[in-house]
Amino acid sequence: MLIHTFATIAAALLISPAALAAPTVELSITGLIIPGACTPTLSNGGLVDYGKISRQALNADKRTQLQDRTLDFSIHCTTPKQFALRMRDNKDGSAIVNSEIYYGLNFDRSGNKIGLYSLHFHPLNTVVDTLPQVFRTDSTTEGRAWSASSSSSIPIGARSYLGFTDIAGSTAGPIEIQNLNSRVTVETVIAPTSTLDLSSDVTLDGSATLELLYL
Repeated sequence: MLIHTFATIAAALLISPAALAAPTVELSITGLIIPGACTPTLSNGGLVDYGKISRQALNADKRTQLQDRTLDFSIHCTTPKQFALRMRDNKDGSAIVNSEIYYGLNFDRSGNKIGLYSLHFHPLNTVVDTLPQVFRTDSTTEGRAWSASSSSSIPIGARSYLGFTDIAGSTAGPIEIQNLNSRVTVETVIAPTSTLDLSSDVTLDGSATLELLYL
């Protein structure tokens, strides 16, 4: 056993110079610690409950849009911050329309897509700090460029940033905000019943995460 041990060590010593000559790569870690933080909240815990929906209330050969629902939405920051919003679908791939503004309601027992929903933000329903008016601006380039700000409503997307400013027509991007209070509208659509398995109850099971991104 001692001879085998020494032989193993000798072999290791013989190959170690070659290992020292191997190429290297550098790892860098960057980041930014910011003072304060922002907290987004939705009324009713973010829950939209349509209760029991009768099959007779749905269309057999076309989509059915359910009654719109609204939720109070607020963002409170400990100090003014520049931020944007986007959504992440926790039921990704289940929406009946493939678009970044539509989110899925999951699948029925046979794997059919149940429907979709979208979350709409309207600047006219929004109060920001002490500003007389707020406008929305969005970016499809992760904040590198921003659309001209507008007072029109917009659905919150999964790949676009939604920001806020106090200047109409501005392309400078979002301003710093400490307190934002608004009301968002949830629009929900059910697939034609002819495409669903209604041999048992079908549960609407939508879930999305509203992300606040510091800029």
